[in-house]
Parts: sequence; C-alpha cells; structure tokens
Amino acid sequence: MDLGLGGRGFLLTGASRGLGFATAQALVHDGARVLVSSRSADGVARAVERLGGEPAASGLAADLADAGAAEALVAAARERLGRLDGVLISVGGPAPGSVLDTPEDAWRAGVDSVLLGPLRLVKALVPHLGEGAAIAFVLSTSVRQPLDGLAVSNGLRPGLAMTAKGLADELGPRGIRVVGLLPGSILTDQNRHLHDGSDEATARRARSEAGIPLRRLGRPEEFGRVAAFVLSRAASYVTGTMIAVDGGRLRSM
Repeated sequence: MDLGLGGRGFLLTGASRGLGFATAQALVHDGARVLVSSRSADGVARAVERLGGEPAASGLAADLADAGAAEALVAAARERLGRLDGVLISVGGPAPGSVLDTPEDAWRAGVDSVLLGPLRLVKALVPHLGEGAAIAFVLSTSVRQPLDGLAVSNGLRPGLAMTAKGLADELGPRGIRVVGLLPGSILTDQNRHLHDGSDEATARRARSEAGIPLRRLGRPEEFGRVAAFVLSRAASYVTGTMIAVDGGRLRSM
C-alpha cells in the first residue's frame, strides 16, 4: 500500500528513541521528512544521525513542559520542513507511585508534562495545519485499564484521550484528523532492562507475555508502522478514536 507520505512533513515529540523514534523511522522510510524532538540534545542529535540527517530528518531539543517549547517547535518545523502535514505527540511517562503515596507536586508535574504541554503544542500547531493533516497522541492502555503503580498516568491519560476526542469534533470540519494510540507492553530500549535475562527478569517477562494473546512483547517498529499509517492519508477516514497497539492485552472493546 502506498501511504502517500512522499514529500510530506511531520513533527514528532519524544522521538529521540522508543516509540517516537520508531515512528520517525517508518515515516522517513516511506519518503516523509521529519523534525524530531526530545528533552535531550544529545539524544536528538543521535536520532537525526540514525535517520540519515538532512534533508530527511532534523531535530530540536525541547521539553513540552516548558511554556515556550510549543512555539519554538512549530517555528522550527515550518522553517525546516516547509510544510506541516501532521504531528505525533509523545511525552515521557509521569513518576510512578500509588494514588495515596504520590505527592501533590508529582501530580502537578504530571499535569504540566502529560496534559498542558501537549495542549500548548496543539494550539500552536493548528493555525498551520491544512485539510488532510493529522494529530496523533501517544497515550497508554491506562486510558482504558489502570496500570499497577502508575497512579498519575492512570489519572491523566484518560483525560487527554477525551480531550483528543473533543479535538476531533472541533477540527473535523476543517478536515484535520485526531487519533490516540495506546501502546501496550513494547520492548523499547527504555524498558529493556526489565527483561535483561536474569532469572527474575525472565520470570517477569513470562508473566507479562502470558497476559498477551499473541504471547510476546511488541517491537517498536510494530508500533511505528501503525502510527505512520494513522498519520498518512491512507487513514483519511480515521479520526476521533483510540487505537490499541498491545497484542490484544486490553480486555475492553
């Protein structure tokens, strides 16, 4: 299938590694140009190099929790890409903890990074998006099912999902699509240490895989291909929905 990505431009946050980077790889592979961002300047530089550098990829270090990051990213994307056909918005996971043990400042930090940062970016982007553009939020299966020990994520991700649904209603008449992606247990570099081959890690992985109908952890590139499809015009009638990429682990519809 031709995704029609050739020559199109995309901004990706949280994309120096993991799921964001896998999406950038899939987009570049199909001929798109990308601006990748994350909080680490070194990480962004390495990601751009791995993606082949200019003209296919460029980067800018930015933290969406910073009030000025959104405008800076949009300005850079317009300058370097020449056009904006979509965005993948991914932010790092908030601090772990239970509901009762998580301090209030951790909740506030989570609101800044998980909710307000993405919203500021959307508001800065929308004036520069035309018909056919797409906004994809990288969320979590905690949108539908709470995850043990991740109280802040459980509290905020569903709210951002409903916000994305509202955005789909608001932007639909302009031909702009909005979709949420719900990754499950995927073996990124960040969580690879949890499955490092020790007896404890092997047992942990076996327990995790036993709860997945496909009986294995996902690979970043499997998420990246789904995300690239969602951002492409091949998915031109997909909006306002949450798409799980979890090997069937979620038990809800």
